[in-house]
Amino acid sequence: MRRGTMNPLDIVILGLSITSSWGNGHATTYRALVRALAARGHRILFLERNTSWYEAARDLPRPPYCRTVIYRNLNELKKFAAPIRSADLVIVGSYVPNGIAVGQWVLDTAQGITAFYDIDTPVTLAMLQQRRAPYLVAEMIPRYDIYLSFTGGPILDHLERHYGSPMARTLYCAVDPELYQPRRQRRPRWLLGYMGTYCADRQRVLDRLLLEPARRHRKARMVVAGAQYPTAIKWPANVERIEHVKPAAHSKFYGKQSFTLNLTRTSMIHAGYSPSVRLFEAAACGCPVISDWWEGLDQFFKVDEEILVADSPVRVAEYLFDLPADARRAISRKARARILAAHTAAHRAAELESYLHQVRAPAARRVSTPRYGPKRSKTRSVPRPTSFLDREAAADEGGGAARESSAAPASLP
Repeated sequence: MRRGTMNPLDIVILGLSITSSWGNGHATTYRALVRALAARGHRILFLERNTSWYEAARDLPRPPYCRTVIYRNLNELKKFAAPIRSADLVIVGSYVPNGIAVGQWVLDTAQGITAFYDIDTPVTLAMLQQRRAPYLVAEMIPRYDIYLSFTGGPILDHLERHYGSPMARTLYCAVDPELYQPRRQRRPRWLLGYMGTYCADRQRVLDRLLLEPARRHRKARMVVAGAQYPTAIKWPANVERIEHVKPAAHSKFYGKQSFTLNLTRTSMIHAGYSPSVRLFEAAACGCPVISDWWEGLDQFFKVDEEILVADSPVRVAEYLFDLPADARRAISRKARARILAAHTAAHRAAELESYLHQVRAPAARRVSTPRYGPKRSKTRSVPRPTSFLDREAAADEGGGAARESSAAPASLP
């Protein structure tokens, strides 16, 4: 095993799931991160709560790069007090069942560094505002040494200033480049595709940016892959439906598309700086991405050079039918290069190690990490904490995002 600059650590992760990717984006994130950490010499124990939903659809029951244990309840989990107590790092993830009790027990038990890994940060904060988060309470945030967030930008300052996090840092989603590679077909099966679990607010955008173009161009074949779509949805005849695509088949799936669509949940659009794992995966596979717009997108990809942005069916159609083939290939090539340069799981493992170094350093010597990407100005003002809350309240019209997201796993990425 190749080791990084940090001595091997004992790491315990309590996450939603690493064994099943059905209906959630957490599993692929954990798999990539854990595999990269193991490659750097670290020893990982992953603890996953057994649920009937994931038990019936485990596509990787025994990940080869970590020890995985399935527990049935909190009492069974407490049998692992010894490894949690002795671990150098313990990470508790968002959407862990009975997460508040689990997190409180971990915080009371662990003697090493503790971190909360929020793969749903804007959703979490919207629920915390209403005291409805089923896996986290505000009082726990200052007790975690690090708050690891899928979302960057102003949210990080908000977590530190408003909620008292000692250190809020991004740990964005990432891809494993060994699994996500270009597998382009000479004649793609679909002109446009989308992969994602059903989400009510995303469905409206999916209808505008994929279903409406399909209705207007009936000879164009398109595809929507993902679980839990209501049976009442009327799919155009030229839109193929796939219930689930296993991670091992993601590259092949993207290779069958001329373009793929990236859509973002409303709460994450309003928060900004919230790239999805599907966005990075598609780019790594060399499939040109058409995305909705959110603040910070241009910090991850150069618009019109590495990614395409659309807000109407007309704009989507222009890309599908008018963009020259050489321009399409150039976009996909540059986007993949960007992923390999900054957004692989190895990058995230190294970033996590750097945060652990900062936790161990005296507070006065801790180095703040960029919140807005490499182009951020040192004098750029950061919105006051209430700004984010006001935006969330207005965008979600009294807590719509919290209501929608409280029923896991249907609302997961």
